[in-house]
Amino acid sequence: MRTTEIVQIAVIGLALVGGTAVIASKIMGPSEKEVSVAVTIPELSPTAVKGETYYDKSCISCHGDNASGTKTGPPLIHDVYNPGHHGDEAFYRAATLGVKQHHWPYGNMPPRPELSKKEISYIIAYVRELQEANGIVYKPHRM
Repeated sequence: MRTTEIVQIAVIGLALVGGTAVIASKIMGPSEKEVSVAVTIPELSPTAVKGETYYDKSCISCHGDNASGTKTGPPLIHDVYNPGHHGDEAFYRAATLGVKQHHWPYGNMPPRPELSKKEISYIIAYVRELQEANGIVYKPHRM
């Protein structure tokens, strides 16, 4: 075999391996490093400050500091959670009823029965203010 043929086979092999890795990462979902996001922290309204307190008690263990995500739960500072795709009611339902896995590979989210509707509204205000400070704004959802 000539050197040029060996090089061609090696290039094709590398392309196949690289392509397989890309496809596998799309199927398997984001890695821990891809999930944790940098979050700009705005000056919070009094309502959002209350929300941060409740978030830190009930949500932080899965969704991370400032909703940045962890290896066990997705970041809420992500465009998929913009108000046009996941409105406030979606957050209420997730907190009160739980939610089946649908965007991320973390499994189902359990309900948070320790939270009242008012406390959930504070958490939503907190998350929405973080989102807005990080460029996540309402975008119409189209299927």
